[in-house]
Amino acid sequence: MTNEELIRKYVSVEKQVDALKKLEEGYPVQYIIGNVDFNGVNIEVNEDVLIPRFETELLVDKLKKYIDKVFSDKRITIMDLCTGSGAIAIYLKKNCNAVVYGCDISEKALDVAKRNALNNKVLVNYTEHDVLNSIDGKYDVIVSNPPYVGFDEEVDELTKYEPQKAIFADDNGLLFYKKILTYIGNNLNDKYIIAFEIGCKQGDALKKLALEKFPAAKITIEKDLNSKDRYMFIISE
Repeated sequence: MTNEELIRKYVSVEKQVDALKKLEEGYPVQYIIGNVDFNGVNIEVNEDVLIPRFETELLVDKLKKYIDKVFSDKRITIMDLCTGSGAIAIYLKKNCNAVVYGCDISEKALDVAKRNALNNKVLVNYTEHDVLNSIDGKYDVIVSNPPYVGFDEEVDELTKYEPQKAIFADDNGLLFYKKILTYIGNNLNDKYIIAFEIGCKQGDALKKLALEKFPAAKITIEKDLNSKDRYMFIISE
């Protein structure tokens, strides 16, 4: 379905002319229609949250397969750090036998995430928290798609409409990973999975850091559909 067809489907007739004008000016169609399909899950989006992308769909696909392999059908606990719209947390709640938590520093993003959980008829436990500081609790799975773009990197022009704090990070985009990997060992059960979406040039640096923090774990860097490094999985041996 084209962007114009999406607008005609989701936008009321009296608002379609303005919507099509915004589209011509480069405004994201997902914000115009107010939702996006995320692996079969309908997710509300607005300028308070990032627009979920296909790379993150593949992240949860891969993570679901690892969860099935490591935990079988055991009931587990999952924490989604930097949850944003809640897409990751809600998908995992709908597709895994799990108690799911999510946190974000943005109160407005959490409002969207809570509406998405309600609209999808699932229970996700959301809290407001800055993940640069340690978290509470113990989990079997911790997943995050944090800000990972360096401030000097080129990005798609359309991302200017999205919350910039959810895109860019200090230390060449590595800040959130370094902080999370420093404390996350205190929040894991004996058997665990850590899953990150990462920048395509960050794999080597992050694998080295992960090996320092989790020397006994299996650590892999995996590629997206464009054959670019995009994911890091840390799994207990």
